[in-house]
Amino acid sequence: MSNEIERLLVQALECVEDGNYSDALKLYDLALKEEPANANVLIDKGATLQNMGKLKLAIKSYDKALEISPDNIDALLNKGATLHSDEKYLEAIDCYDTALKIDKKCAMALAYKGLSLGEMGELKDAIKHFKKALSIDKDYHLASISKDLAQELLKSIQEKKSKTQ
Repeated sequence: MSNEIERLLVQALECVEDGNYSDALKLYDLALKEEPANANVLIDKGATLQNMGKLKLAIKSYDKALEISPDNIDALLNKGATLHSDEKYLEAIDCYDTALKIDKKCAMALAYKGLSLGEMGELKDAIKHFKKALSIDKDYHLASISKDLAQELLKSIQEKKSKTQ
């Protein structure tokens, strides 16, 4: 990566941190003119589009990154998270499963898969994934909170079922 690209990425990150997403996108596009096959720039651009709520464009950016770098876990996780935001849980799970084939100890992929499973009502399976993520990273806050919430929901559902029987 050239110094010019690095400079553009630093500026873009500053724009993102300030909430100036449109300016950040312009900088990412400038970087991509110089290096169109830079997967990291495409991922950062996708994340910015995702922050703007432009989910379809974000997915396109992640797909381009994955064409260049098919085993890029960041692109897979970000694409999965975007699909999850768009309520396409099965497609999101496909992304997480692909990431887990690359790195079976990716706590984030396990936790994110748990979130998608939970949204689909698969609470027991979701809890299993949160626990597995926590076995890899015991301090993973998202997995811990999500596991506790899923367990509470499951308990509540089971209590309601026992009252109606």
